[in-house]
Amino acid sequence: MSEFSDYIVYLDESGSPSIEADAQDFPVFVLACVCISKEEYANAIVPRLQALKFKYFGHDQIVFHERDIRRQSGDFVVFRGNPDTRSNFLADVSRLIGSFDFDLATAVIDKAKLAARYPNPWSPYELAMLLAMEHLALILRDKGQLGRIVHVVAESRGKLENAELELSFRRIADGQPPLQSNQIDLITSIEWRLLFSDKKSNSSGLQLADLIARPVGKHHLKPHQENRAYDIIKKKIGYWVKKFP
Repeated sequence: MSEFSDYIVYLDESGSPSIEADAQDFPVFVLACVCISKEEYANAIVPRLQALKFKYFGHDQIVFHERDIRRQSGDFVVFRGNPDTRSNFLADVSRLIGSFDFDLATAVIDKAKLAARYPNPWSPYELAMLLAMEHLALILRDKGQLGRIVHVVAESRGKLENAELELSFRRIADGQPPLQSNQIDLITSIEWRLLFSDKKSNSSGLQLADLIARPVGKHHLKPHQENRAYDIIKKKIGYWVKKFP
């Protein structure tokens, strides 16, 4: 059996993989893969995220979800009418993410351009997965992790969605990507293991990936607009943001 990697990957997405969905509001699909050393994760990321939850909510059962934070809904409704507290919370979250040591492999699929260029376009999910795994393989190579077992954790969405993700993931991991890839030899030299985690598991890694995905998409759509979240995230990006088409 191969050795376990010193690193673990958490992935999350922003936007719908459906070509027709969100055509006006958010016409892109973003996949964010956070690659973290297990030592950093156990000793810094988990306890510091928990400490932040204790500070603002009094317990650590809160799940940080970008959409709820942005809309001040769910557990974050407490910030309505408390702009100073919300501002302090957002600043603390930004500082925390900026202080963490991790690499980000991320891909943006512009669905409008994809549909305009190709009459029968590939799945945005599968395209994003290939692009992200190319950079993950390069990052892991640079860290001396080739030939090892790398666990990739994704949030469980339901049987159908999980099956679609797993099929796309397995095809690429087995060397059968939707497009020709210059990194396929690197990708297939890693023993990838995909795991699904329920949102209720309160995974710090999945919450970190969730907080990162949408700002990447917003930057793609409006690159000249101020985006403080992206300014922090871009320092973590391994290589560059992959885009298609």
